[in-house]
Amino acid sequence: MDLHGHWYLFGCGGVGGLRQPNFWVDMIDNIIANPALRFLTGIICIAIGTAIYLVEPWGRADYMLYIVKIIGFWMVVEGALFIAIGDLFLHLSRKVLNYAPRLWALISILIGGAFIIAAELNM
Repeated sequence: MDLHGHWYLFGCGGVGGLRQPNFWVDMIDNIIANPALRFLTGIICIAIGTAIYLVEPWGRADYMLYIVKIIGFWMVVEGALFIAIGDLFLHLSRKVLNYAPRLWALISILIGGAFIIAAELNM
């Protein structure tokens, strides 16, 4: 199973956040302003998270698989939060991102880089 693809998204999102520091905050503001977009985002998170979670059985002794399953489960929870309490959830996210947008972009790049290295070492 190739686990490299979604780790690159961390790095791409981080580079976009460094290039345009208010990119993520503006995106959250757009989602807060549009309830239909919040609902659609929740449904997509649930669908993709479920697909990621169900892709492989738990039986294998592969730590990267467990990390991917945890991320898939978190996406399902996040999608449910978007649908159930999206306005509160997104206002909290906006406050966290407003604090230091470049720091969060760097953290995203570092997490993506660490996961890419771990996936390469796992092969």
